[in-house]
Amino acid sequence: MHKKIASLLVTAALSAGLPQAAHAASNETITKRYFAALVGSEPRLAELTMFFTLMPKGGDLHHHYSGAIYAEQFLEWVDKQNYCVDSTALTIQAMPPAGACVSGASVMNNNALLAQVLQRWSDKDFYNHGALQSPPDRQFFDTFGYFGPVASTNTADGLQRLKQRAIQENVSYLETIFELAPMVLNADFDKQAASGVNDAMLTAFSEQLDKNQDFKKGIDAYLANVNTSGAGIDDDKFTLRYQSFVLRFLSPSQVFSTMLASFKLASMDSKIVGVNIVGQESVNVSMRDYAMHMQMFKYLKARYPKVKLALHAGELALGLVPPEGLSFHIRDAIDVAGAQRIGHGIDIAHETNPIGIMKKMREQNIAVEVNLSSNDFILGIKDQAHPVTLYRKYGVPFVISTDDAGVSRNNLSGEYVLFASRYKTNYAEVKKLSYDSLRYSFLAQDDKDRLIKALDGKFARFEADIAAGEARKGK
Repeated sequence: MHKKIASLLVTAALSAGLPQAAHAASNETITKRYFAALVGSEPRLAELTMFFTLMPKGGDLHHHYSGAIYAEQFLEWVDKQNYCVDSTALTIQAMPPAGACVSGASVMNNNALLAQVLQRWSDKDFYNHGALQSPPDRQFFDTFGYFGPVASTNTADGLQRLKQRAIQENVSYLETIFELAPMVLNADFDKQAASGVNDAMLTAFSEQLDKNQDFKKGIDAYLANVNTSGAGIDDDKFTLRYQSFVLRFLSPSQVFSTMLASFKLASMDSKIVGVNIVGQESVNVSMRDYAMHMQMFKYLKARYPKVKLALHAGELALGLVPPEGLSFHIRDAIDVAGAQRIGHGIDIAHETNPIGIMKKMREQNIAVEVNLSSNDFILGIKDQAHPVTLYRKYGVPFVISTDDAGVSRNNLSGEYVLFASRYKTNYAEVKKLSYDSLRYSFLAQDDKDRLIKALDGKFARFEADIAAGEARKGK
């Protein structure tokens, strides 16, 4: 019946010569009904996949550059750099070791070896092969050590590949967590920090770093890499911006120096729109130093108030760490560090005063970056156990994102499919999520307005195509 109604609506609108706005309204109505039929009581996954591949999706705001590259691309770069792959350890070698070491092309042409590489360099087939393997969280985070030798040396090629992939699935903006900022190891600072940090300590170390010529050269090199790698990326179809990041499991001096460099970078180049802290949150150093890291962010945020923060926080589940470790990470990222977006936010139900935290997030428009695939794989959190159900209930803004698409072997369209098939949603909500991925981005306002205006046109065309397709089916 809905097909006949769709056909009649389109035909009547066209024959009556209704204004363009009326056409758009009827097209949106038809698209809403079509989407509702796809979700239904039993989601039609193939059709949902096609729907979301075609649907304009705004941007991807939780996107790790190196984790977004597929393993097959890394194998190309192995040969480009004259490296090889140890066929036993499956690691990349700069020089052939004593054992067997083969080219990337040889791996690609050896189905059995390629399968082994993909099982080590990504999450592929994790639940389908019987080899001895590490737990899911270790599998995920260990992949970066395998492809690390070529991950940061081909960034111009990598960004172009990611751009083309984004355009292919109708994504117009990536805010990628790009490269680790420069750092300095200082044993004296680390010794002092064992008892905590204060503003005087951080000021003294900041002044020391400002006089360090190697540190300054590292910042200049980072900026040069951003400008060289990203040359020619932005156009009328696609926009790219960067976040500099900190590794949370390093020593206090390394963390703070990287953090300072990141704030400086974000203040020096408008293409670097924010600062992040990454790395497995549940390991000992990350947990031990979490409060210290938030104090460091607070200190630098006061000195660089215009720099925006999107912090990984609460990527934890019950049993992964002692219960008290689940009680404050999201709160401190917001209240102490001053985060404007939260990455993951999985442990919200275990936080002290979770409703109060979510009220503040709603009132202050602090969005959560929801990463369904990686939350499922790393933490085993999915379906009704996922706190996206809480964020929706309490009106906290959120966006759908990929996290590490190359490691998870997914894309943004697939994440929307997961959201639509797991949770009762409607077209209005998924359309809003697409717009919110631009509204909550760290883009300059002019760029944000430009992309939102372009998204208006893309949705108008998308809805017209859906309506036309429904009209054809109804004949």
